Amino acid sequence: MDNHINLEIGLSQVQVEERIAAGKVNIQPQSKTKTIGRIVRDNSLTLFNMLNIILALMVIFVQSFQNLLFINIVIINTLIGIIQEIKAKKTIDRLSLISQPHVTVIRDGNRQEIVFEKIVLDDILILKAGKQVPSDSRVVKGELEINESLLTGESDSIMKYEGDSLLSGSFVVSGEASVLVTQVGLENYASKLVDAVKVAKKPNSEIMKALGFIMKSISIVIVPIGLLLLYKQLIVQALPLQAGVTQTVAALIGMIPEGLVLLTSVALAVGVIRLGQHQTLVQELYCIETLARVDMLCLDKTGTITEGNMEVLSMETLCHDKNPVQAIRALIANLKDDNATYRALCESCKGEAPKWQCDRVVPFSSERKWSGAFFSDQGTFVIGAPEFILKERYPEIQDKVEGYASEGNRVLMLGYASEPFKEDGSLPDHIKTVALLPMGDKIRQEAKKTLEFFRNQGVTIKVISGDNPVTVSQVAHRAGLLDWDNFVDAATLTTEEAVRKAALDYSVFGRVTPGQKRLLIESLKNQGHTVAMTGDGVNDVLALREADCSIAMAEGSDAVRQVSQLVLLDSNFANFTRVLMEGRRVINNITRAASLFLVKTMFSLLLAVIVIIANEAYPFVPIQLTLISALTIGAPSVFLALEPNKNRITGNFLEKVLKKSLPGALTVVFNVVTIMIVGAYLSLDHQQISTLAVISTGLIGLVILFRVCQPLDNKRWALFFAMTVSFLCCVLFLEDLFFLTPIPDFLPAMFIVLGITTLDIYPLIRIFGWGVNRVEGYLNRREKEPTTAKATVLEK
Repeated sequence: MDNHINLEIGLSQVQVEERIAAGKVNIQPQSKTKTIGRIVRDNSLTLFNMLNIILALMVIFVQSFQNLLFINIVIINTLIGIIQEIKAKKTIDRLSLISQPHVTVIRDGNRQEIVFEKIVLDDILILKAGKQVPSDSRVVKGELEINESLLTGESDSIMKYEGDSLLSGSFVVSGEASVLVTQVGLENYASKLVDAVKVAKKPNSEIMKALGFIMKSISIVIVPIGLLLLYKQLIVQALPLQAGVTQTVAALIGMIPEGLVLLTSVALAVGVIRLGQHQTLVQELYCIETLARVDMLCLDKTGTITEGNMEVLSMETLCHDKNPVQAIRALIANLKDDNATYRALCESCKGEAPKWQCDRVVPFSSERKWSGAFFSDQGTFVIGAPEFILKERYPEIQDKVEGYASEGNRVLMLGYASEPFKEDGSLPDHIKTVALLPMGDKIRQEAKKTLEFFRNQGVTIKVISGDNPVTVSQVAHRAGLLDWDNFVDAATLTTEEAVRKAALDYSVFGRVTPGQKRLLIESLKNQGHTVAMTGDGVNDVLALREADCSIAMAEGSDAVRQVSQLVLLDSNFANFTRVLMEGRRVINNITRAASLFLVKTMFSLLLAVIVIIANEAYPFVPIQLTLISALTIGAPSVFLALEPNKNRITGNFLEKVLKKSLPGALTVVFNVVTIMIVGAYLSLDHQQISTLAVISTGLIGLVILFRVCQPLDNKRWALFFAMTVSFLCCVLFLEDLFFLTPIPDFLPAMFIVLGITTLDIYPLIRIFGWGVNRVEGYLNRREKEPTTAKATVLEK
């Protein structure tokens, strides 16, 4: 670093180019969003797609193109995933790393506006109020009031003088200064924090895990079953090549719950679109489910519960000779201060200013800690820090000021004197205290209602901040947190064990370091909680990466937006409730509809094993299963998945859907095997048996659909009626398309077989359901027995 840079001239163009060539330029960490190529690759090269493509190639090989309809589901599912991810990528990429993308730099003696990525080491930057520090720097001329809340969590502004360091990502509250760039690019403090969270994190999704388990299980059994079935069909049964291959493919396609994957993608994508309409960007599909399961919500104070601005909380008048509101309005009209205090006063004392003649103004300075004006017909009014205005007379109001301060508030004093300022601009000698104005962080308008909503939903709330614990506690109190007074100063937690214990014992945490935040989240997760975390600053990134569900405010740091699964584009805290309700709708409806899909998976697997053992021909071809799936599973499940559903999520996803699916699957297997046995006895050919199996399986699917649609309303009645009529029309009028035998050709046999296998559907589902419940109860008792036995031994 060059220590002899001329502040008036800055770097020359030659020096700038030398630094660029040496890589000493402020290049930012690469965005964590995937490239479009990787998005396409990740959504296309999946196990689900590979299995279906292999089966499609087998059908193409034997030129049975009519049976290729199932591949459409693969294409639709892939397109949905790609489109949603690309949309999220484009939206998040538009959010720049620094909200103020240009900065003033001095080069060759001229002031220039450049984008922050063109800053080089040793550049001289001009920073003033409203700007963000684009790179780690050192003040070389002037002074600045800096807010480092995005980095440290501390909401209080800090004065920076010549020689003091500035961290990239912090904001200039007031003042103007020349600063020397000391670090660039990945060497910046903020960049190093972001670098710690580069490793991709898998979402904590039960549905994702369940689908993964199902697909892995199928991939293990599908190859040996497929080879055995193909051998039986072609060699043992001596079927023609086309028939043997298509029937084998039908069995294997039936085992793959491709519709369930599609349904999940559609339902989640619709959820993403709906949340997008409320300015909520979903960067990870499955985080909608995760937030719906959350039982522990950890909130950052600054930028989440608060707006990041100050507000006047009250006004205590101590001298009734003067009207404090009129005096403040007069000061606002004549002072040109540009800081958080001035803006808070403007907000709290709106109205027309009195027409007082102002003869002199003394602006705010960090040394004085006050500002004021002299009005010829009224006197002098000043506002600022009480101890700096009253000086040796401060003990007169010290108890009152400290009383407000003990509640985490900053206190301003409005003072009055009949005399004007002294010649040097110092205060008159006899200042009276007109009023005290406690100030605090401005609570977001929607915060109290949102906290109450989550509390009513059984979600525990914790507030974690780098700010003063008393201040954080009072903010939580004003926001409506019930146990706001249960707080701890994390600076006193000197060991990891102390932090882990505090995670469960306290509700409000102050002076928390980034590492402690992560440890708190980890501890809560280890206790079995599903944890969501909100944040807006670089100091939050470690905790956000640790959380099951991470939510960022768009007005915060880009580092946070990159690592978070949800981004509130309007930084509206109330959108949390919409995300939770959308998650419940999606997950509850997917859980309800998933049982329809797994019926097909289970009966296809069981039926394939049975026909292998019995040396029989498989009774379906792919297009027949596509018909059954589309009308008894696919279309109805999409309708059901988009319905409103605000019920709390309970139980394990996979256990619930397997329990609901098994009775229906066993009923299909029982009836299809019955049809094959009776059909052989009646000397029916393979296509007639296949036709009866399709009709019977379709009717069972409709009965299961009828049960899933409970309680029935007009829309669900219409859905059930439409699916039933559509199925019957396909069977009656599209026999050639679906390889079915026309019903009139074997009407007597059809009545005999279907009569047997239709009347038994409902009783069989009830019987198998009862059996599944008994087995589940037995297994649950067996699981509890070792625990009970161990407890008995301990008691003895």
